[in-house]
Amino acid sequence: LAQAGMAQYEVSAYAHPGAECTHNLNYWRFGDYLGIGAGAHSKISLRDRIVRQVRYRSPASYLSRSRQLEFVAENVEVPRDELPFEFMLNAMRLLEGVPARWFGERTGLSPSVIDTPLRAAQRRGLMTADHEVWKPTPLGARFLNDLQTLFLQAKPRNGACVHRHRA
Repeated sequence: LAQAGMAQYEVSAYAHPGAECTHNLNYWRFGDYLGIGAGAHSKISLRDRIVRQVRYRSPASYLSRSRQLEFVAENVEVPRDELPFEFMLNAMRLLEGVPARWFGERTGLSPSVIDTPLRAAQRRGLMTADHEVWKPTPLGARFLNDLQTLFLQAKPRNGACVHRHRA
């Protein structure tokens, strides 16, 4: 792929410069998306929570329910204690990493809630993390499951929340 002018920009994708998949980049950057239509999924960040939704899966059910203005089959708030893992599950797919400030901005949590796994990941050579950028090392990208698993144990405590600055 390199000989064809493509570069790896995330764990499972290569592209020519400027041709990266913006749809997937939005996921990996823990962005929001609104799914419309049968079986579509959404992730919506509100001021105080993150909600995941699933539309009715079969086209017939979706159309039938939509006549009653019912579109959403599942509406689940992501538990606060799962947000560190959800964020890192996505963000560590990007080889260039993500701005460190995004953790607080996009989860509403203080970065201090993941100090322990961040240090563990750095000690094991799986990622680099400073006040500006968090990113997987080549070893971390190769063993991404090991890196992501470290963040399963990160549990926010009461008072660990910060305010979002999102519209």
